[in-house]
Amino acid sequence: MDVKTQTRPATITDVAEAARVSPMTVSRVLNGRGGASEETRQRVLETAVALNYRPNAFAKNLRNDRSKIVAIVVPDIVNPFFPEIIRGAELAARPAGYTLLTCNVVEDPAREEEVLRTLLEKRVDGVILCSARLDEKRLAQAIDGHRAVVLINRVLPKRAAGSIEIDYRAGVDAIVEQLIAQGRTRFAYASGPATSYGGHKRRLGLVAALERHGLALAIEIPSTPDLAGGIEAGQQLVRKGAAIDAIVCYNDLIAVGVMGVLKEQQIAIPADIAVTGCDDILLAGLVSPPLTTLRVAKEDLGELAMRMLLDRIEGRHTQHGIVIEPDLIVRGTT
Repeated sequence: MDVKTQTRPATITDVAEAARVSPMTVSRVLNGRGGASEETRQRVLETAVALNYRPNAFAKNLRNDRSKIVAIVVPDIVNPFFPEIIRGAELAARPAGYTLLTCNVVEDPAREEEVLRTLLEKRVDGVILCSARLDEKRLAQAIDGHRAVVLINRVLPKRAAGSIEIDYRAGVDAIVEQLIAQGRTRFAYASGPATSYGGHKRRLGLVAALERHGLALAIEIPSTPDLAGGIEAGQQLVRKGAAIDAIVCYNDLIAVGVMGVLKEQQIAIPADIAVTGCDDILLAGLVSPPLTTLRVAKEDLGELAMRMLLDRIEGRHTQHGIVIEPDLIVRGTT
């Protein structure tokens, strides 16, 4: 066995030359396909170890038309809702031999398009897209060409993508019903991003519940889905002098921002105004009073999405769409 010192990584050809066999024999031995004598097999294995040979995973995956990389795209990595989803997806991806790439599009639809285009160019095997902000036509165009796509909180035809949808309409409907039962009649809505599919569903649930009781939405305030957006929404309520006794917020971050402003103005929660959020992030149970919200098992959601994606990568379209009912978590703000 002639093992030469070299600075570059060893190739399968280097192993073949040093072991005095063909590259095909080296490939068969290293992949356990047989076809070589025991003496030849041992010589090849010892040579590979001596040369510190590492198989070229990229080339192997290219031959198999697989990158073994999947991606998850989120609107804002700072929002505590999304890291738990990412963690769940990672827990399902790794045992299946996939590396998970996380992409943050900072609530920008144009960047969302750009990222999806780049992922297609990089030949990722599949994409999980959380809370896409693109309109339906642009979204369909952006995912066209990808091997497999799963949408969280968006729905497209099943041939284009699998989907996991949280039933925010039913969840917010349940919140409003409970608040009306307490005697609340003047509702505000801090609505989050105008491009949010989930925000639209929340609003449908809110309006439907109000209409059943002959009530109408008193005021709607668009807001960015973060603490700063919640503070601005609360300040707008104060400036407008809105006579409300309940505010339904797009998410928990907005709700916590609103609560801070109400406290500064000496407005009692929930005696004067009830406040509700959505998502049940960790902060929701730590503020004072603790926040009433809708709970989704976020890590489970990520794992479920990844399993659906892996099925679609392998051509097993056993599930195209799943709807998850959120749990109403009643706390001190109502």
